[in-house]
Amino acid sequence: MTTHEGIESAPSTDDSAPSGNRVHHVRAGELDGHAALSGGTVGSRNLWMGLVENPPSSATDNHHHGDSEAGIYVVSGHPVFVYHDGVQEVRISAGPGDFLLVPPFVPHREENPDPDEPVVVVIARTTQEPIKVSLPELYRLTETGER
Repeated sequence: MTTHEGIESAPSTDDSAPSGNRVHHVRAGELDGHAALSGGTVGSRNLWMGLVENPPSSATDNHHHGDSEAGIYVVSGHPVFVYHDGVQEVRISAGPGDFLLVPPFVPHREENPDPDEPVVVVIARTTQEPIKVSLPELYRLTETGER
């Protein structure tokens, strides 16, 4: 079995088989930072996937993910996702088992209002690596990406 820093590829009877023809296995606890699946960890071309933990009573900065869509699955905790719909700030409360989609270029932030419990989410993005563009404020972008 081929191993790359805790990442395994399914065994192949043909050693000349390209890594793009193999299933890669990233074991729990063996992530590269937050990244589990990325160009750097398993050679993916169009996908980034990882695990993120937000501590109790925390919030990210306002940001967007460029051209990337972000799919989020809540593993544990009760995160609040905040964005601006062009008229007002919108707050979406989520819990374990919930899925969310953040479209490209949508400014948002994640909050964990719970003083005791961390939030754990799995994030999948449609770019090989994570993109995070920090913003000074939360606002809605136009179709052209301008304010």
